[in-house]
Parts: sequence; C-alpha cells; structure tokens
Amino acid sequence: MVRSRMSKSLELIAAALLACALSAPAFAQQKADAKSGPRYHIGRAPTAEEIRGWDIDVRPDGQGLPEGKGTAAQGEKLFMDNCASCHGEFGEGNGRWPVLAGGKGSLTSDNPVKTVGSYWPYASTVFDYIRHAMPYGNTGSLSVDEYYALVAYVLYLNDVVTDQNFELNKKTLATIKMPNEQGFVMDDRASSEKSFWQKDPCMKNCIAPVKITGRAAAIDVTPEDGKEKKSRGVE
Repeated sequence: MVRSRMSKSLELIAAALLACALSAPAFAQQKADAKSGPRYHIGRAPTAEEIRGWDIDVRPDGQGLPEGKGTAAQGEKLFMDNCASCHGEFGEGNGRWPVLAGGKGSLTSDNPVKTVGSYWPYASTVFDYIRHAMPYGNTGSLSVDEYYALVAYVLYLNDVVTDQNFELNKKTLATIKMPNEQGFVMDDRASSEKSFWQKDPCMKNCIAPVKITGRAAAIDVTPEDGKEKKSRGVE
C-alpha cells in the first residue's frame, strides 16, 4: 500500500500536536514549581494523623485541652520521680533550677519571685508548657492523665488548688483563675504609644548619619592620675 506525501504530512502534524498536548501539563507544572521555589523531592507530606500528634497547643481560654484527668494526690509521686531533682520536693527549686511555688505578693518588691502561683497568668497554659517541655530531657514521655496530675500537683503547691483530690480535666482546668491573671494586659502599643510606635517599622535610611563633633582626648574628659597626669584608662 502506497501512502501519499500529503498523508505523511498529516501524520507528522498530528504527532506534533499530540506531543505538544502531552507536554503542556508538564510545562505548566514546571512553571508552578518555578514560582513556588525549588523542589528537592525529599520526604513526603504528613498524614492527618501525624499532624494531630503535633497539634497539641492549648490556648489561654482552654481550647485545645485534651480528654483526660488527674489529681494532685496522683501527681505527687509523678512530681517526685520526674521533677523534684530540679525543682525541689515542694517546688522551692534546687540550685539554680526554677522555683515553681511561693513568691506570692513579691512581684512589686525589689526581689520578685516569679513562680507558677505568683506570676503565671493562665492555668491552661501551665498544662501546655509542661506537656511541651517536661520532664526535662524526656519531653512528652508521660500520658495525658499523668500531665493532668502533674499540673494539679503544681497548682496544689501554690494553693491554687486546695483539695488534693480535686479532679483536673479539660473542663475544670479551663475554669481556674490564676492569682496574677490581671497582671497581664493586651498589647496596646498601637494606641498607647501611637506617637512613636509604628506598625510597619522603618528598615532603610531611618535616621540621619552620625557625626562626630568631639573626641575625648581633645575635650579633656579622660580621668588622669597623679602629678604626671597619666590617663587611668578603663578600671
């Protein structure tokens, strides 16, 4: 069977159009990749379950607190086993490790003692911090119930919780008011410091160049010792 030159040309044109059609998505993807930055094709996107495992932050209003429960009575042994070596058996602190209890009424003194009871603003974020950062060197090693019990014991040490059998859970923890909650205010710099505070800070040519108008040696401000008038230098 003999094909004409015309039919061969049509076949070539069709093949070229098909190749263009197939390459268009790849070209579009290349443009998208170029806009979003380089891709190294390492790793994979996390699963929803993996994201839930890391999404454990708790807000001041208690949003994000997990299901669970614990009491100060249960938390005492956990504290002794995991926390007392640094923070002391009663939260008094060992060495230079942080003090967790006490300091009530000291914030306005010359020697303020910032503890969970005297300084911390929200009980729910005590839970958030302890679960994220403690026990030191073994973060996240305890169960949710154990973290509730630990927080209950720390609050008990500070007389925020007075019943060692009081059950701490997502509902009761969100209702606890810390002694220094009113010591914290919303950031109001946009209004209270409006005369000199800017939402968008200056990043270039913000101040005039510095000019040297005098030198210490020339205006004779360097202290001198004795009859020889020798400069003392830095003491």
